Amino acid sequence: MKLVRYSVHGSTPRLGSLVGDQIRCLGETHHRFLASRGIARAGELAHALFPSSARGFLQAGAAAEDALHAMEDAVRAGRLEWVSHPRSAARLSAPLHDPEKFLCIGLNYRDHAEETGSPIPKEPPLFAKFPNAIIDWDAPIVRPKGCERLDYEVELAFVVGRRAKDVAPQDALDYIWGYTIINDVSARDFQFMTTQWMAGKVCDSFAPMGPWIADRTEVPDPHVLELQTWVNGTELQHGSSKNLIYDIHALVAYLSAHLTLVPGDLVATGTPSGVGFSRKPPVLLKGGDRVRMEITGLGMIDNPVVEA
Repeated sequence: MKLVRYSVHGSTPRLGSLVGDQIRCLGETHHRFLASRGIARAGELAHALFPSSARGFLQAGAAAEDALHAMEDAVRAGRLEWVSHPRSAARLSAPLHDPEKFLCIGLNYRDHAEETGSPIPKEPPLFAKFPNAIIDWDAPIVRPKGCERLDYEVELAFVVGRRAKDVAPQDALDYIWGYTIINDVSARDFQFMTTQWMAGKVCDSFAPMGPWIADRTEVPDPHVLELQTWVNGTELQHGSSKNLIYDIHALVAYLSAHLTLVPGDLVATGTPSGVGFSRKPPVLLKGGDRVRMEITGLGMIDNPVVEA
């Protein structure tokens, strides 16, 4: 399943499933499914399981999954039709716009640590972003006033699907719902003013995301994915998630030992080599540039850069 948030004809975003070139509206289809069975308050119940928030959907847990399976069974039996829209007629929004926690891992590819002159970390370096940074897959990245060293970082991110505390590494993937692309945009001049990185990470628009969240059936092995970045059509990053220093098993175990992860939490796992500030000469973003990123099975994000 590819989970999307989308709008048509200027509507507020709603939750859907992208199948081929069609988007299935989950909430409206479930509304019709319940109404056909004579269930009162069908619309209210459908909205509770399939709200406009992916986090709300994930929090519904088994109830939402059961409702999905019931709709699929009804469609196969000819008792129901999906309410759907052509993808070409819809606008895709960031698939997860309101995570409770947005955690990021730094220096998690050996080649990236080496290009920055940093030692291999003894534990995963951890910092946070916040929902203000999240923008749609094609929305403008805003270079803040005073920033002269704006950079890009393609990252594989995972979305938590179950409450996770003190998870064993071998069980880690059972707690993940799916995966998406994040551009961990970084203002390097802000980032390195102190020993704490967050000043260069938390600005508005610094986390382009999407275009969907692919569930674990779509990405059975997250450690064999290619990550690529192009700036103005020139490829600058090309790495593989097989080269993570701390893989996803280790990250879930590490994070859940420190804090409780809950459905809808978002974790960006680090970037491979090729970032702009380490290049000679540096490649730094400015208004008029365009940044495109792809990860195997997760589609593409493509963002222009504008000046504040």
